Amino acid sequence: MKIYGDRISGNCLKVKWVCDHLALPYGWIDVDVVKGETRTADFLALNPWGQVPTVVFDDGRSLAQSNAIIRYLARDSALIPADAFTAAQMDAWLFWEQYSHEPYIAVRRFHLTYLGKSVDTLDPKLETRGYAALDVMERRLADARYLAGDALSLADIALLAYTRLAHEGAFDLSRYGAIRRWIGDAEAELGLDPVR
Repeated sequence: MKIYGDRISGNCLKVKWVCDHLALPYGWIDVDVVKGETRTADFLALNPWGQVPTVVFDDGRSLAQSNAIIRYLARDSALIPADAFTAAQMDAWLFWEQYSHEPYIAVRRFHLTYLGKSVDTLDPKLETRGYAALDVMERRLADARYLAGDALSLADIALLAYTRLAHEGAFDLSRYGAIRRWIGDAEAELGLDPVR
């Protein structure tokens, strides 16, 4: 299996983390998003959406969209809760991550860290909605160890990717004690070095 990804992308890292956690063998092929390498004819032949991550399996089939990829890779593993309702809660967090978290937390980080923009040039909605997403997570994690039940699941991996780097988007996590605790727990379970 080959993972086409950019290591600055949390969406790509979550695929890598699932593979590493489940000891799934893969080769990593660096694709630089900032340099437009997802727009080449060769890459578009693998993924017509022109996005990373894209996974190409040994049989030649390819799959895109990070949460679809991790859902497929983790089938029959402990990263997907055995209880059907808890698994559905996990899926709800995966959908929420792409719709209500990533478009604000990750996008603001990308503009500030990789495009070199200043905070005052960004749409203020990125900050407002980013903090609203963090507030939702904080409320959930104040009463639960993980987002979907008592064990690490794909919901945690998906949301960890950009939440642990929220400070790079000028989000202040100091007021989010439950989120900070959860980041540490999830990083430890995944064997990740803590973000400084």
